Amino acid sequence: MSTDSADGPGSTAGRAGPAGPGPRSGSAGGAGSVTGHDPVSARSSLASRIAARTGGGVMRVFLVLVGLFWLMPTVGLLLSSLRSPADINASGWWEVFTAPAQLTTENYERLLQNETVTDSLLSTVVITVPATVLVVVIGSLAGYAFAWMEFPGRDWWFLAVVGLLVVPVQVALVPVSKLFGTIGIFETTTGVVLFHVAFGLPFAIFLLRNFFAEIPRELLEAARLDGAGEIRLFTRVVLPLGGPAIASLGIFQFLWVWNDMLVALIFADSESPPVTVALQQQVRQFGNNIDVLAPGAFVSMLIPLAVFFAFQRQFVSGVMAGAVK
Repeated sequence: MSTDSADGPGSTAGRAGPAGPGPRSGSAGGAGSVTGHDPVSARSSLASRIAARTGGGVMRVFLVLVGLFWLMPTVGLLLSSLRSPADINASGWWEVFTAPAQLTTENYERLLQNETVTDSLLSTVVITVPATVLVVVIGSLAGYAFAWMEFPGRDWWFLAVVGLLVVPVQVALVPVSKLFGTIGIFETTTGVVLFHVAFGLPFAIFLLRNFFAEIPRELLEAARLDGAGEIRLFTRVVLPLGGPAIASLGIFQFLWVWNDMLVALIFADSESPPVTVALQQQVRQFGNNIDVLAPGAFVSMLIPLAVFFAFQRQFVSGVMAGAVK
């Protein structure tokens, strides 16, 4: 009995002895892992603190300064267009901030009386709008066909379209000039529009095909089960979903055609040139005619800016499409 009773407490103590220190050492180890110095955690916390600080007021101030610096040439052009020729020749545009009385609208009044520049704005619209609409329409149809329609040689045709992206405009100027002269559309608005459409389609097809290919197949199959044909499927399903990409393409094409001077200088009618060529002719005829060039250049910027801000939301959505799944 005494042995049993002695063994009982002894065995209990023996069992409790090893078990007792166990939790204490484990808790100590846990505390050590929390309070210990981990180089990876230290680096992560330092990086997160730097990112948090740069993402706050300092970064915003830096971005504002970069934006102001980027807009400085545009601001200088605007202020120069509101100064008289004598003031422009006497000092820089920044003198306006110390002498605001220099600002005047005489340059714009003189510009509106210049029929060459005003007619060139209309010619630019006549060229830019059809070239943009045709590229968007044809590019959308071709992009849908390459993405969802089966036809012989589809992949090879698409590779050929992608290959056309690397063809520079300068290579085609001479042969296309001869071709347009043969068929009688050289130095016409039709020739300029066709040239812009031909060189805008490869990028349009490439962009829209890749965007349309991301549309879920189940959505198209459900529409086909409901009896939708290819035309109805394209107009009712694909076009609404592809609105952001189409808007982005339209903005890119519009800006490219509107600001083009090389193609317009060669293929456009010399009697009704676009605004870029008209402004270039003003330099050639009158030298540095800044009182006409400054307001003319600024007016030529207003329409592209209006188009961009009108479709800004769709443009951002189209650029960001595919970045977030």
